[in-house]
Amino acid sequence: MRTPSPKTTAALGCAALALVALTGCGSTATSAPGTSAAGSTAATAGRTVALDESADRTRITVGPGTTVRVDLHSTYWSAVTSSAPDRLAPAGAPATSASPSCRPGAGCGTVTTAFTALAAGSARLTAQRTSCGEAKPCPPDQQTFTVDVEVTP
Repeated sequence: MRTPSPKTTAALGCAALALVALTGCGSTATSAPGTSAAGSTAATAGRTVALDESADRTRITVGPGTTVRVDLHSTYWSAVTSSAPDRLAPAGAPATSASPSCRPGAGCGTVTTAFTALAAGSARLTAQRTSCGEAKPCPPDQQTFTVDVEVTP
């Protein structure tokens, strides 16, 4: 049996890493090391918790100083808002990035909104949409995105 060349071994390693990375690209909540994407574990201050559609209707717990970033994968979503900006404040302006390979009207792209946990208490993050594609209304259960955030000292 022939031994693979170093280039072949490196290419296979890169392919395996790419497969692992793509596995996480679906609609799962992601987080930086030491943080909580969903559940009841508090995230460490100064960290970032990254959420997406898979976090819809969940509850997370974070500490003061934590950044909560929400990436919704359709440009039909509104920017996410906080019900309590004195506890979970917007961290800059929302950003919308359209996918260059998307056909017009498909809504391909991302709406990203970030918040900073300031003080202990509860806040609800929400976003809305009415369209799930060109002339395609969203079913009622896909029109609203909500995540309850508990900021604990």
